[in-house]
Amino acid sequence: MMKPIRLIIVAVGGQGNLLASKVLGDAAMRAGIPVVMSEIHGMAQRGGVVESALIFGNANSSIISDNEADILLGFEPSETLRALKKCHKNSCVITSMAPLPPFTVNIGKGKYPDLKNVKSLIQQKTARSFFLNATHLAQEAGNILSVNIVLLGALTATGMIPLSQKQMKDAIRNTVKKAFIDINLSAFELGAAAIA
Repeated sequence: MMKPIRLIIVAVGGQGNLLASKVLGDAAMRAGIPVVMSEIHGMAQRGGVVESALIFGNANSSIISDNEADILLGFEPSETLRALKKCHKNSCVITSMAPLPPFTVNIGKGKYPDLKNVKSLIQQKTARSFFLNATHLAQEAGNILSVNIVLLGALTATGMIPLSQKQMKDAIRNTVKKAFIDINLSAFELGAAAIA
């Protein structure tokens, strides 16, 4: 019986969090690994937070409470910081450091956190952390919208999830629209290389 691995994914609406969850779910099913998923949608269509929880292995619930996440995958630094309470001292955090300031910051009603502070707080709270500019890598792959797949490549390369690069690439081929498969495979490889 596999010990559960708890993964939280946080993003801003439109960053492809749900597609990333779908790819992970598909890969896990192909690998014969039990997986449960749940999603929380904020004002996703307005750039609000979207959070997914995935548990690989045998689990009774798809809910991940505070201090329970083994891995936090963040598509946006301030959202990663906001979800940090889900982590424990042995957690691993993988986050893009390219900010997407919320509406409140853009209209001058809020202040975006200092990125050095974000990094420092993450490093203080968790055992392992990886910081990358997933937006830059997605552009390099050929589509800025492939940030989600860049981060899946990085996640897979850490060895923290029980899925191989081949299983993940097969799941990308199976889940992503045909026209975007090559770009997404390239994005996945760039994300994996950023960690290696």
